[in-house]
Amino acid sequence: MNTKNKKIYVYATAACLLAFASMTYYCLFSSFSKKDTTSFIYIDNDDNIDSVYHKLDTVATGHGLSCFRTMVRHSKYSDNIRTGRYAINPGEGTLKVFRHFKNGMQEPVNLTIPSVRTKARLASEISKRMMMDSTTILKALNDENVCKKYGYDTTTIVCMFIPNTYDIYWNVPVDKFLDRMQKESKKFWSFEREEKAKQMNLTPNEVITLASIVDEETANNQEKPMIAGMYYNRLMLRNAEYPEGMPLQADPTIKFAWQRFDLKRIYNNLLSIKSPYNTYKNPGLPPGPIRIPTVAGIDAVLNHVHHDYLYMCAKEDFSGTHNFARTYAEHQANARKYTQALNQRGIK
Repeated sequence: MNTKNKKIYVYATAACLLAFASMTYYCLFSSFSKKDTTSFIYIDNDDNIDSVYHKLDTVATGHGLSCFRTMVRHSKYSDNIRTGRYAINPGEGTLKVFRHFKNGMQEPVNLTIPSVRTKARLASEISKRMMMDSTTILKALNDENVCKKYGYDTTTIVCMFIPNTYDIYWNVPVDKFLDRMQKESKKFWSFEREEKAKQMNLTPNEVITLASIVDEETANNQEKPMIAGMYYNRLMLRNAEYPEGMPLQADPTIKFAWQRFDLKRIYNNLLSIKSPYNTYKNPGLPPGPIRIPTVAGIDAVLNHVHHDYLYMCAKEDFSGTHNFARTYAEHQANARKYTQALNQRGIK
């Protein structure tokens, strides 16, 4: 081969290599996504490689998906698909996206534990943000052995759920999810909070149970310590008339006992229900919370206002706040004003 032909061969080879390098770089490192914002792809247990491609097609550029398919053909990914919530960022190369999917490098979700009234509603709300279905979650919360593992029973297990927002992987199994909730609960119950509970002669579960009643009474965070103080006074009262303590007589517990949360007025016929949650008949706290209380509600109990009120009634101006009274006679006067306001508005 003469010198001229050698040069042509070298140049041609170099051009091919350059073209190949350019194509490889374009395939591996040019933007996989056609979106201008971060997209999230959810891969669950039912997905196979075809459904993965289908989900990626909504986000990927043509060349990006083609390169992803090529990488799959030269790997074992199709036989080992990892569930999870995967972030695909603008400008991110196909190679990086593929590595994330192949290695299960997912993005956590921001899960907010809601302040809801029932375990069924809790399970439903969690399942909307997680891969777990609501039936699986609810089954765990109603399982005595599961609850016992975490130091609770089926009436108190909701005490473990502190309504904050947590970074958690979307595909976490139920047992690991409950482990995380226990860890967060222990973190929430700091030394300071535990000491305040001890000074009140209450356990954390009892604080949460009382807080659930306070939260049901008002959404006004400023008034919650006053209401907490009133119920605490009733709880601690011991005299000839109330040797076991004054009944809390909390209307929200009646709603919970009947599972009728839409009730606007509590009539006498509703107070006869045989239920451990009927605080008109049973002294002391109910066996567990009537909702997952807010952090504000819990801290309102721990930092309750020290006063001598034993009664309260919603204000007749429907402001969401209450009139407080020391004697039953004062309370009856307040109750008449509120009843009259209800009647004038036709509220039954």
